[in-house]
Amino acid sequence: MRHFGHIAPEIRNRLFHTEPCEFTADSPASLLSVALGATLYSPATRPRLADDVVKQTQRGVASMVLCLEDSIDDADVVTGEENLVAQLSLLAAREQEDDGQLPLLFIRVRHAAQISDLVRRLGPAARVLSGFVVPKFTEERGVPFLEALTAAEAASGRRLFAMPVLESPELLHLETRADTLAGIARTVDKYRDRVLALRLGVTDFCSAYGLRRQPDMTAYDVHLVASVIADVVNVLGRADGTGFTVTGPVWEYFRAQERMFKPQLRNSPFLGRAEELRTTLIEHDIDGLLREIALDRANGLLGKTCIHPSHVLPVHALSVVSHEEFSDAQDILRPERGGGGVLRSAYTNKMNEVKPHRAWAERTLQRAKAFGVANEDVSFVELLTAGLPEGS
Repeated sequence: MRHFGHIAPEIRNRLFHTEPCEFTADSPASLLSVALGATLYSPATRPRLADDVVKQTQRGVASMVLCLEDSIDDADVVTGEENLVAQLSLLAAREQEDDGQLPLLFIRVRHAAQISDLVRRLGPAARVLSGFVVPKFTEERGVPFLEALTAAEAASGRRLFAMPVLESPELLHLETRADTLAGIARTVDKYRDRVLALRLGVTDFCSAYGLRRQPDMTAYDVHLVASVIADVVNVLGRADGTGFTVTGPVWEYFRAQERMFKPQLRNSPFLGRAEELRTTLIEHDIDGLLREIALDRANGLLGKTCIHPSHVLPVHALSVVSHEEFSDAQDILRPERGGGGVLRSAYTNKMNEVKPHRAWAERTLQRAKAFGVANEDVSFVELLTAGLPEGS
């Protein structure tokens, strides 16, 4: 797999100063956690799920979650499991016959016993799985899932990762948040080799207070939610070697008949032929998504949960490292700068302070490896335009 690998090589050459690297499901976890990008969720009950996975892969999706939890009715769990086993078996056969390329595939389960049961039922087809998504993760509820994952990995001989979802009321409520976070930190640290990334369940946070943000607002405009995100990153997203990749919350897309606030996309980046793209993004409320992705990055989050294919490309386009960021990161990490100090950026528009900015620079180069570095004159608009399917 390679981000933006679905577009023609000559276009990639025009867009990228350094192209995204290739990676597989067997790549190091440190790379995979950054390369998750836009993780697309799909109900496990879809009758043509195998075809859907292949189709989305061809459109640039690098990670997917096949959901047996909130996205399907309680009464459909058994049929969902049966369909999932059948569809993953089809994917495994197709991959073997056609040497096909699949995204990182995860199953979102409801209870721990499903992990070992599904791996057993899949048999050799379990090789297409990268792991499981664990809902409503706390120390008490999470340990059985992680123990089941470890056992399933041993039984299958396949490396399997967990992606806990942090969405429980105990994490949201102020009086229990500190203890809950401490328990989560103990648990994921104990199973560090099994935990690929932590995901935020913002929809459940809002549900606890009967809230739902409008498309003109981001998760950071809902202060109850923003405070939880800040605390999760504070405890679990540190850059001192103890932290984990924490992914951005889902963007709930629904088309509004009338916008309450003005569009959030400035005209200037879209001057010329891309003005039509700007209009399309605003009409579909993707301008709010773009703003939330930028705020995710500013608040220490990387990647995003997505429920609609149209959200994938914006997440990936804004994950590409700009030439200016890359230049700053390289300057900060030069060996001769090991003693610290302050230097003017190559773009002559900012101060780069070597010691305080080192962790940022290291993370920026990790993202550059996974998503590439844009050419000096390329913005996210060109990346969005180049990645759109024909007819979009």
